[in-house]
Amino acid sequence: MRRVTLFQTFLYGLPGLPLAAASIPLVIYLPTYYARELAIDLTLLGQLLLLARLWDVVSDPVIGLLTDHTRSRFGRRRPWLVAGTPVVLLGLWHLFVPSAGTGPGGLFLWAIVLYMGWTMVTLPHQSWGAELSSDYNTRTRISGFREGAQIAGIVLACALPLVTQQGIESLSGSALRGLAWFVVIALPVTVLLAIAFIPDPPETTVQKVDWREGWRALRDNKPFRRLLLAYLINGVANGLPATLFLLFVGEVLLIPERTPILLLVYFMSGVVAVPAWVALSARIGKHRAWSGSMLWNCLIFLAVPFLGPGDFWPYMLVCVLSGLSLGADLALPAAMQADVVDVDRAATGAQRTGLYFALWAMGTKLALALAVGIAFPALGAMGFVAQSGGNTPQVLFALSAFYGLVPIAFKLLATALVWNFPLDAGAQAELRRKVETAA
Repeated sequence: MRRVTLFQTFLYGLPGLPLAAASIPLVIYLPTYYARELAIDLTLLGQLLLLARLWDVVSDPVIGLLTDHTRSRFGRRRPWLVAGTPVVLLGLWHLFVPSAGTGPGGLFLWAIVLYMGWTMVTLPHQSWGAELSSDYNTRTRISGFREGAQIAGIVLACALPLVTQQGIESLSGSALRGLAWFVVIALPVTVLLAIAFIPDPPETTVQKVDWREGWRALRDNKPFRRLLLAYLINGVANGLPATLFLLFVGEVLLIPERTPILLLVYFMSGVVAVPAWVALSARIGKHRAWSGSMLWNCLIFLAVPFLGPGDFWPYMLVCVLSGLSLGADLALPAAMQADVVDVDRAATGAQRTGLYFALWAMGTKLALALAVGIAFPALGAMGFVAQSGGNTPQVLFALSAFYGLVPIAFKLLATALVWNFPLDAGAQAELRRKVETAA
């Protein structure tokens, strides 16, 4: 079994930091900046960014399959990281530092370029991590470093309004330019460090598999179906409060000016908790540790309906305590996904990690889309209006319920699916023995 050192694990996770640092501005800061500085309608902005994101539905499985079939003396995954990095930087720079004449068409074009580059880097990066080790617990450590680096990148982006002493609604072009320069410098450096010190795992595919046999193996992979369903349901549970966060803080708590510090504290709690969740998963299993984090989150969010105007410190406590489960939500399911790929390897003899992680990525995006599709139409049907002070107490309670209570129901359902997940350390070790014997 290949040994992966802590130093290699650290370097492997590093590219996640600049990639994640660029993701938050695209959702939170850029729409307002484009509307204010370039006079593009906010509704049109949202539609264009959504259409650009839908391109991933096509690009994710295509790039996943291409990386699985890549053959080079540098390996299968590393060449894609190198090729995708300039694509990310090209799209990022034109979005974060737009020229004076940039209009809706330019925004749409560069958003597609950025999302394409993101897929070219993140999918091979995740697949690479899943293949670095066949050990049950080492895989958790690898995904923990990667997701911890991503949360740290989000912390960096959330700190931007605090560092610049600007609010989210008034973030300047110079601040976005500074963040763009950080990513332009940091992403190539971290990618080069990773590929320089970490080997691409050798090709161990026993045989090729045609698409019919491959589809049957995918369809019959019960642990994959179960894990993907649980992840999708939990993704909706996480997407609801993420989607409604600004509305809840602004309309229910009436403290919109505290948004940056609340976001920062939430994600910092997630970074701090990652090592603890990794250690706990080594003792009780990934599925039980993830279940425990979801139940913990349910317990904390029971307090949300009791919060009201001015409750900054009680809500700060909610952010800290619920943020502790963030690290588990990111690191543990991804490590379980690496184990699920072994089921496919044992059944087909093929190494299709890229395809599996592409489907995983599509599930992530579908979960966020479902969260938006559930929350906003429901609130609109109840009479919610965006203007502060224009909502009745009943409507504000509905907002609190969709923010804090509805996610609990989804998390409980996800926990029920995961609690007795069949791939524990013993079952995964047996799978690896079958794979290695066949090889």
